Amino acid sequence: MKTDDIKLLYQYNDWANKRILAAAENLTQEQLRTPNELGWGSLRGALVHILDAEFGWRKFLNDETGSRDLLRDEDFQDVAALRQRWELENQALWTFLNALTDADLYRPVISQRGDTEYRWVLWQCLTHVVNHGTQHRAECAALLTGFGHSPGDVDFTLFLSSRHKHQDGDTDEVQRN
Repeated sequence: MKTDDIKLLYQYNDWANKRILAAAENLTQEQLRTPNELGWGSLRGALVHILDAEFGWRKFLNDETGSRDLLRDEDFQDVAALRQRWELENQALWTFLNALTDADLYRPVISQRGDTEYRWVLWQCLTHVVNHGTQHRAECAALLTGFGHSPGDVDFTLFLSSRHKHQDGDTDEVQRN
């Protein structure tokens, strides 16, 4: 695994998040807060969960010690507020990612939960964050489609195709380094 590989995954993650947020902007406040069976209470809850996971993992992996408050649904009255907070997180994330070397990706990451110790390497954790987002974006996409506002496909290969279009002069913003 190389830093360029990780950055490509995070470019995809950002692109897919933006597609979901763009579709969510078409919903009413009631639709954003409608309870569902997919977890996290509502579409807004799922979006906040994705953002909170990205925020929490970045802080943990960047050795930012100290406690942190979990992001809560109530912290975000609408999609615009979520988008604004996500942009701040993306800035911090890219500062972290751009500082990594290929060797850094193989540093050990240790987490203690209760009596259990977990051991990984950094690239595995970074990949997990993107994969986690993919799972919950799929749930969000299903909810959005049910409300009549599908985000369209958010597949990695579609992102790669749009990235090539961008490099050929298309105006889609997909690169972030």
